[in-house]
Amino acid sequence: MSKKKKKYYTVWKGHKTGVFETWNICKKQIKDFQGAQYKSFDSLDAAKKALEGNYFDFIRKNKTSKSGLSTLQLQKIGQPNYNSISVDAASSGNPGIMEYRGVDTRSKKQLFSQGPFQQGTNNIGEFLALVHGLSFLKKHNSDRILYTDSKTAMSWVRKKTCNSKLERNAKNKALFDLVDRAILWLKNNEYTTTIVKWETKAWGEIPADFGRK
Repeated sequence: MSKKKKKYYTVWKGHKTGVFETWNICKKQIKDFQGAQYKSFDSLDAAKKALEGNYFDFIRKNKTSKSGLSTLQLQKIGQPNYNSISVDAASSGNPGIMEYRGVDTRSKKQLFSQGPFQQGTNNIGEFLALVHGLSFLKKHNSDRILYTDSKTAMSWVRKKTCNSKLERNAKNKALFDLVDRAILWLKNNEYTTTIVKWETKAWGEIPADFGRK
């Protein structure tokens, strides 16, 4: 039986960075570290040389990633800003039972949530989540940015309106009461929070995602 070839592990981003000689030691550096960057190499020299370079140059040399983004595109996008909160909504059907929430981007600790509502849409949920996030950050006098993966919600917030085609009825009254409050908040409040589109193709699902896809 042939002897298993030894590997060396380069960690560009982790609890500790450097070159490590076993997977178990490497794993300790990347476990629970959001956005960890690491790769194995067949020789110690190669691993040390890689540490001096850029992570993306070694994992996707001149190739497009599974996301369809090139190395250059990924480098241009960079990493998420973890001084932020992320919001998302989930709807089982459109319309259907809907809920939304906001989390700390790094730890994914839930900061607020609403729902489930009997009848809603994902767009309405994303809009409400954004406004809730703006209100939350203003209340806490926070300078964090706000991530969403919904361009529609970003547009509605800019226009201070909810352009949903969902018709109001007794079943969704509670939801539309919240929508009305959200619109009123936007019209009556100034805020300095920067709203940023979450780059799903580069970073994966937004941290506030409900994991039901």
